[in-house]
Amino acid sequence: MARRARSPYLHSSQAPIQRWLQGTLVRNGPGLFSVGETSYQPWFDGMSLIHSFTFKDGEVFYRSKFLKSDTYKKNIAANRIVVTEFGTLAYPDPCKNIFSRAFTYLLNAIPNFTDNNLVNIIRYGEDYYASSEINYINQINPSNLDTVGRVNLRNHIAVNLATAHPHYDEEGNTYNMGTSVMGLTGPKYVIFKVPANATDSAGSKKPALNKLEQVCSIPMRSKLFPSYFHSFGMTENYIIFVEQAFKLDMIRLATAYYRGETWGKCLTYDKDDVTLFHLINRKTGKAVHTKFYGDAFVVFHHINAYEEDGHVVFDLITYEDSGLYDTFYMANLNQDFEKDDNISTPTPISQRFVIPVNADLKSAPKGTNLVKLEGTSATAVQQKDGSLYLTPDKLFEGVELPGINYQYNTKKYRYFYGSKVEWTPKITKVTKVDILTRAYLEWTEEECYPSEPVFVASPGAVEEDDGVILSSVVSLNPKKSAFMLVLDAKTLKEIARASINASVHLDLHGLFIHDQP
Repeated sequence: MARRARSPYLHSSQAPIQRWLQGTLVRNGPGLFSVGETSYQPWFDGMSLIHSFTFKDGEVFYRSKFLKSDTYKKNIAANRIVVTEFGTLAYPDPCKNIFSRAFTYLLNAIPNFTDNNLVNIIRYGEDYYASSEINYINQINPSNLDTVGRVNLRNHIAVNLATAHPHYDEEGNTYNMGTSVMGLTGPKYVIFKVPANATDSAGSKKPALNKLEQVCSIPMRSKLFPSYFHSFGMTENYIIFVEQAFKLDMIRLATAYYRGETWGKCLTYDKDDVTLFHLINRKTGKAVHTKFYGDAFVVFHHINAYEEDGHVVFDLITYEDSGLYDTFYMANLNQDFEKDDNISTPTPISQRFVIPVNADLKSAPKGTNLVKLEGTSATAVQQKDGSLYLTPDKLFEGVELPGINYQYNTKKYRYFYGSKVEWTPKITKVTKVDILTRAYLEWTEEECYPSEPVFVASPGAVEEDDGVILSSVVSLNPKKSAFMLVLDAKTLKEIARASINASVHLDLHGLFIHDQP
């Protein structure tokens, strides 16, 4: 059911919502945290609740629905959590006999992943899917948020996991990446491409996933410890994969259910390991043979990547360790981070890495920094074995959930937007960072928690930051309504807000879908 916002603009707004803003912002995130007498342990295990904000002629219409995944249906039917999530273990029904319970344990020796797709909304061709980091995705209708049906990516390509952060090129093709741990050719990372549209021999439209094609595969440096990855980078000519020291222990995963452990406990971080950076040619699928590596860190989100003067530049949000997941367990979220000095949260650091892909490695002296770009302190120093050791240029500190003007994806850019976090995992500010000057702007309001900022360009925009920022804002104060916030992307000054007469949840990621002319 759609609800009209109480007003397209309220007390702090200077003008109504621009009438050129026509389309729907569809967002995804956890929205149901208890089923019967059972509860999820981490916040990000909750059942997917998709909501949308439709902008039409200066007004905003709100709608929300639970994703009717198989997991959702099973849990609701049983009135308890019966499908294991990342950090919540589902045990057999205590009413079942010992033989039935033993069989359930056997089935979980290799986990049957949930299809609770709560992370993002992805476009493949002309279809939209709720997604997380598994091989199952659920197609949705973005107009009414109905669940169309579940799709298994393994029916199209041999992957067991896949990211919820794909890239879209200018032709409308979608690039994504997954992990294949049970393929016939052994464990590997897989990059694949889905065309913008697909038709059969008779000219009838078919799901674009039917035309999915593999771009390349990347061998794992350790078959028993595949690297965890949440996103990847892309430039005009290259795919960038960061094989980090945050890994999935496959032996522990295979035996987790027997030992009463969740999948999340099977992730391990080796601070003494190195990070490998893989460059793959988008057109040929061939990897650049030079070894690029750096110190260990944890990364979830890429900001952007591009090429300039024979260099590949890519920007990441990094952490010194893997403690971020722990802060999102319900027990930790309910603590007062500001008053308890013993509680610490990892700090996200925006960092720039640069790879000199056209450098003459044979003639350059060993120990030489081969980065020749101006305006960056990032280095790539050649080692005795011919590899390049990369050190980053620190851009900013304290911002997560980065977003850009997507027209600048794979291109040189100046600005990114994000959510500011300080002392606590709860987001308190919308932030704009100027990479060139390292200056920043912020929007904040007392008792308000804004979602990931989404940039929408103005019609005919010439400048990179000519547009608006959209953010769904909630408050823990029950007397304060949630609202859709519209900011000027240049100044982060508020343009308008639309108060929503409904309960609105904190979410993770989403996609703005423009109305077709």
